[in-house]
Amino acid sequence: MIDYLRGKVAHLESEYVVLDVHDVGYRVFTPNPYGLARTEEAVQLFIYHHVREDAIHLFGFTTRDEQALFRRLLEVSGIGPKVALGVLAGGRPEAVVSAIQQENVTFLMKLPGIGRKTAQRMILDLKDKLGAVDSRWAVASMTELDLPASASDSSSAWAAAREALTGLGYRDAELDKAWHVLKDNVTGEESPDVLIKKALQQLFQG
Repeated sequence: MIDYLRGKVAHLESEYVVLDVHDVGYRVFTPNPYGLARTEEAVQLFIYHHVREDAIHLFGFTTRDEQALFRRLLEVSGIGPKVALGVLAGGRPEAVVSAIQQENVTFLMKLPGIGRKTAQRMILDLKDKLGAVDSRWAVASMTELDLPASASDSSSAWAAAREALTGLGYRDAELDKAWHVLKDNVTGEESPDVLIKKALQQLFQG
């Protein structure tokens, strides 16, 4: 069983990267492939090795927190790897865990692929299990979960996304250009993580 892979990003698409590990290319599905696009150094991805009768897939995460939450999400009836990956693309692990523990159905329904019934199943199946995963996830700031007033507002969400993108080395001019393209196509309900992914895709395309 593969626990992690370390290598250079040889290729990427909207859903996966190809990681070159000692001249072997591994296709790894990951929540935010474009976040790995600018680095020339080797990256490490923590792996979930998914095996079924007709396919073998690798899912990779930059932290063990994401890896652990992905495994927990797969325990929920109706959530497969694709939906679990979408959840991690749409929200930080600590925010998702806190929403489950606080029974915040509204927040969970903002995540890709999650409807009301699935959100309720997430709470029912995981609320009493997640405390053992990582105590650092115990409670997130309520402002992170107060979507109607804060995180759902496109300007404040973009401000948080912009700060993170600046940390990745993007210049103000590049970010202004990306936002000019994106702003007319956002609903105001996207989280900073979703805007980061959209912006990185735009930046990668030039």
